[in-house]
Amino acid sequence: MKEYALYKGEQMVAIGTVREIAQDRGVKPSTIRFYQSKAYQGRSKSEVNNRLQLIKLED
Repeated sequence: MKEYALYKGEQMVAIGTVREIAQDRGVKPSTIRFYQSKAYQGRSKSEVNNRLQLIKLED
């Protein structure tokens, strides 16, 4: 299974699969995947230090 880490700024918020992180945060898995998209990153450029980022962990 692919594991991810969710960060808000430089602080790690959650770690696990997309589904596990979504359950932890109370949102849909598609919302968690959106945090990794270029569209989200473009929308939140001015808030780089405070935005959520989904990072895939190495195997």
